[in-house]
Amino acid sequence: MPICIECRYPVKTLYTSYSKADDRSLGKGVRLTQCPRCKRFADKYVEHDYVILFINLVLLKPEVYRHLLFNRLNREEGRFDKSVLRLGLLLTLFDVYLTWSRIEKLPLPPTSPCPTSSRTNATLLNTYPLILPYLFFLTLVVTSTFIVHVIIRTLCSISHYSRFGRNQTSMRKVWGMLLPYYPHPTRISTALFISSSTKLFPLAMMIWNYDLPSAATAVSWAVIVNNIAALEILMDCGYLKAGVLVGVAAVARRVVAGGLLWVAGLGTGEGEGVVGLGF
Repeated sequence: MPICIECRYPVKTLYTSYSKADDRSLGKGVRLTQCPRCKRFADKYVEHDYVILFINLVLLKPEVYRHLLFNRLNREEGRFDKSVLRLGLLLTLFDVYLTWSRIEKLPLPPTSPCPTSSRTNATLLNTYPLILPYLFFLTLVVTSTFIVHVIIRTLCSISHYSRFGRNQTSMRKVWGMLLPYYPHPTRISTALFISSSTKLFPLAMMIWNYDLPSAATAVSWAVIVNNIAALEILMDCGYLKAGVLVGVAAVARRVVAGGLLWVAGLGTGEGEGVVGLGF
């Protein structure tokens, strides 16, 4: 059931169409539903285009997140909207480019097969056919992202009432204080994908020459902030719980990414860039 994006109150419909000949995307032939609780329009973004939605996403407007997560996407519980899948694919492919560009500029680790202080990881990567480094970084990004989603979805699916017995009241209180309970994993992943659209900002680096490691690090931290805000808006759990979720997932991703890079002889990703913090 859709909700009012202002006060989260459930409503039956978001609008009423009274003329099929007009275009709803232009706001014609549509009468927006008024929320019975707050007396404001239940969802004003019904008649707004994607440009307005994206601008409000960047500004972290809670209303636009509620519009996307509750009223436009995930209408069928447990199934991803096709646009979310396309966004996830786009973010993954672009993350491969960012990660590859950042890692190849880092110095070779001492344990590398060709250790030289004046060389970078690009020296080692260039010894392989182009398809092999691409497949490696694709595996790195997909695995790291999978770890993040699994951890956050799993932690949110565990109720502190069922996790601890009556004799563990203190542990139950701590768990409930730090972690939220939200048994809707598809919406959680959708919120993470949408809030990670900040990753697309470095597209400007293809036109202007920026300092890639610094830009990638800034984007990673921006994605973390957006993820925390998106989870807080989705679950209405407060920034502390959302921050704990994202923090635990970020650490796990950092460990997994560093381990894969170390096995490949590319170090652990430490240096000028921060690997594995963005989603």
